[in-house]
Amino acid sequence: MVEYKPSLLDRTFTALSHEVRRAMLVQLRKQELRVSELAAPYDISLNMASKHIRLLEEARLVKRRVEGREHWISADPQTLNEALSWIETQAAFWSPRLAALAKIVEKKK
Repeated sequence: MVEYKPSLLDRTFTALSHEVRRAMLVQLRKQELRVSELAAPYDISLNMASKHIRLLEEARLVKRRVEGREHWISADPQTLNEALSWIETQAAFWSPRLAALAKIVEKKK
């Protein structure tokens, strides 16, 4: 069985639970962005954008590079790959069981 770091997995799913953070990750698929550029499409303050980015950093979904006064943010897909692996493991376990349950329910109709 695959071993997972529960605290990192928890932080990953917490980070993915908000639409702004998910949208930021989509933006970062294309290129590295400054914090102000990453925050621009949303009706939020830079302070709030920084809080969202901090959660993404804590989940290791993004990396920050500081160049002078500019903070550049880039995607780091490794942790997301670990979360995907966890989801796939769960799907492999539950899918056959749910299919069997569906057959039982259909027979009883």
